[in-house]
Amino acid sequence: MKKTAVFFGIILFSFTCVYSQEENLLDTGIDDIDSLFDEKQPETKSESQSNARQETKPDLSGAKSAAASINVRQTGLTVGASYKFQGGIVPGWEIPPWELNGEDEVKEYFNWGQGINMTADLSFDAQITEFFRARSVISFSIPGFGFSLGDFYFDYNFFNFVFLRAGKYEHSWGISRNFTFSNLLTRVPDGDVVGASFVIKADVPVGIGGLQLLALTRADITGGETPSVSQIGFGGKYNLALRWADFDMGIFYQQLMATRGIFSVKTTLLDIELYNEWLLAVDTHLDNKASFAVNAGAVKSFFGNKLEMNAEFFYNGEGNAFFFRPETDYREEDTVLFAEGINLAFNIFYRISGRSGLRLFTNFLYKPADHSVQLVPGFRMSPFQSINVYFAVPMALGSKEGYYYSNTADAMNRPFSITMLITLNGGVMGRIGN
Repeated sequence: MKKTAVFFGIILFSFTCVYSQEENLLDTGIDDIDSLFDEKQPETKSESQSNARQETKPDLSGAKSAAASINVRQTGLTVGASYKFQGGIVPGWEIPPWELNGEDEVKEYFNWGQGINMTADLSFDAQITEFFRARSVISFSIPGFGFSLGDFYFDYNFFNFVFLRAGKYEHSWGISRNFTFSNLLTRVPDGDVVGASFVIKADVPVGIGGLQLLALTRADITGGETPSVSQIGFGGKYNLALRWADFDMGIFYQQLMATRGIFSVKTTLLDIELYNEWLLAVDTHLDNKASFAVNAGAVKSFFGNKLEMNAEFFYNGEGNAFFFRPETDYREEDTVLFAEGINLAFNIFYRISGRSGLRLFTNFLYKPADHSVQLVPGFRMSPFQSINVYFAVPMALGSKEGYYYSNTADAMNRPFSITMLITLNGGVMGRIGN
């Protein structure tokens, strides 16, 4: 009984912190938790398409956008160097501590999970001609000293009409903050060993929207592998950006995987951001069986964007649907099974003004059919320039047979852990040439 009381005290404290400081907040974004437990967000609307709209329909209202447009086409080389030093401890239990009996069991299922990581990124961004740009990023890290290739791609502007990007980088579709089912570019066949994506993408501005066509593979090209036809996916997406709503329609096809189409709409009503996405999957390589998925979500800001809340409903009618989750500062890349059936999400982000840059967050995911819950209360703060401190308590609650008990937020997939990390990071950038 005492252990249970302590456990619920932790949960109550996490929510109490969120509501107790509503007059002193920072105006940072709602996705603070992404930097710790979710992937680094790839581009969702390509730079190429954005540049296309700017150049074909220039803003004549001021010199600022004109200067930005000129800067995009100015030749020269921009060199950047960024560094991150990270250390911390992540103690946790393979069985929740409130379910253990006696000190011996507590010690048996406990492990520390401590570690350090030092990473340096060198980036080279070359505007070679008015229409041709190339970018590459090389990283090396300790422990286990080794080099790795980050983004490596080129952009080409065909007469301000077609904007091509090709190479190694992550691209994203979809607008959900919690369930990335509409990001068809992360879908992978069951059992496939996959990695970073290689994409050839063309953006064509069309009126107040744009058309995007692409081919994508996650074959190990950096390791010398030549992708087979079955490893290459093909997709297209059309965006219609009206004044009152933003619409997206897309389709993606790859052998050995269902053909999927998506439709989404996002709008703002009474200062509430509303979004809705639909997915239709047809198993074209087997029996043409059709299934669907749908979500509906809302984001609301309070007190001048100081407190933000997000709620989302998600129904997944697909079975055995897998997606690729890129590497983050907290966990390695892996392939994850989507949660089936009805799923609910609720997020609170609370920002406290002041030099410490304190943000409090609580992430709540619930799968009713499994009686399965994922709860992650915590905070992030910046007590000194370039230094970030993270503290979070990711935990899986409910049935041990439930989805979130087997797919936890912990890097070691433990149902209860305490994350304490400190990072020191920053970078410099210089330009060579005109």
